[in-house]
Amino acid sequence: MKQFSIPSKYRSPLITAIKSKRKEADKLKKDFSPTQLDFDAVTFKLARHFGFCYGVENAIEIAFHTIEQHPDRRIFLLSEMIHNPFVNEDLINRGLQFMMDTKGSTLIPFETLTKDDIVIIPAFGTTIEIENKLKSIGIKIERYNTTCPFVEKVWNRAEQIASRGYSIVVHGKPTHEETRATFSHSNVHAPTIVINDMEEAILLGDCMLGKYSIAESYQMFSGRYSEGFDFERDLQQFGVVNQTTMLATDTQAIADYLKNIIIQKYNLSPSNVGDHFADTRDTLCYATNDNQTAVIHLLKDPADLAIVIGGRKSSNSSHLVELCEEKLPTYFIQSEDDILSSSKIRCFNWRTHEEYMAENFIPSGKKPVIAITSGASCPDAIVENVIEKLSGFYTNSKPLEQIVAQWT
Repeated sequence: MKQFSIPSKYRSPLITAIKSKRKEADKLKKDFSPTQLDFDAVTFKLARHFGFCYGVENAIEIAFHTIEQHPDRRIFLLSEMIHNPFVNEDLINRGLQFMMDTKGSTLIPFETLTKDDIVIIPAFGTTIEIENKLKSIGIKIERYNTTCPFVEKVWNRAEQIASRGYSIVVHGKPTHEETRATFSHSNVHAPTIVINDMEEAILLGDCMLGKYSIAESYQMFSGRYSEGFDFERDLQQFGVVNQTTMLATDTQAIADYLKNIIIQKYNLSPSNVGDHFADTRDTLCYATNDNQTAVIHLLKDPADLAIVIGGRKSSNSSHLVELCEEKLPTYFIQSEDDILSSSKIRCFNWRTHEEYMAENFIPSGKKPVIAITSGASCPDAIVENVIEKLSGFYTNSKPLEQIVAQWT
């Protein structure tokens, strides 16, 4: 896989050495067991896969190189490059400006742009409407488009099944940048509707079975479907694609549920369900899948608590938290700065979007075992900083340099 040039401060000597050794020993990525780091006084268990993915590193490389190569031009980002506050702050400090917030609200009017400005499209992609608006101004977007290739794979798959007459059901968070972009690109080719979770999949299935009137169906999914969408006509044949950072198991469960609804409605056998339901499981992002599978295996090992590191707006990070919470006391933090002391930690509740303080989060009177993972937009350097800070609370803990030496 391509090696990217990104700021060295995002790298970590420890994590780089660990990932390199694990990759060398497991080239086919069949071993999802966690990596154990024994500091004598405390043990850390790292998920097999975590941190920056291909799409994130590609976006960071393009953004920073663009800034370096064009010091005299105005450079804008449509919205946050990735959902990591430290990377975005770095870009702002270098003079880059955001045109929209993460919900799509305008911060800098498009009318103020000129053809000489540079506008970078973030890793989540953007809508066709915005692409056309930029092109109409004369802005060349192709060179500065950092859309993740795995997001584009979803768009391409939606186009392929649309060409065979299928409508599109998008499993994603309706207000997320990536979901808005995927809806736009799918909508060009086929009737499209967005559902957020299994609860909404069940509602959609009930609409298909006639448990709700057409008027009620439109009302329940208001703002989620393409213009002219027909609940009777457009749900006779469809496929499910996803926002790539959703829980892979959730997307598959939703697809399986809706396929069963199709079988029930048309009295089909599993062998001919393809006439009404397109198989789209290959749209699941490899990094999201690997990181989530690694957490599932991480949770098979005994541990006292889990720490998930990532930006508060990061969808993929919140789903890692969701998985960890099923088995362990879990603390969602952005960096080592959220660890205020050996007994107090500042956390984020991904469900309520509220910050809170947790006390006595590390058990006393025993050698603690701490499970750690991070989201796809979290620099490895922050993971190392968290490990160093936690181990530093113990006077008899091995120094970080000694652990690094064991892996190099």
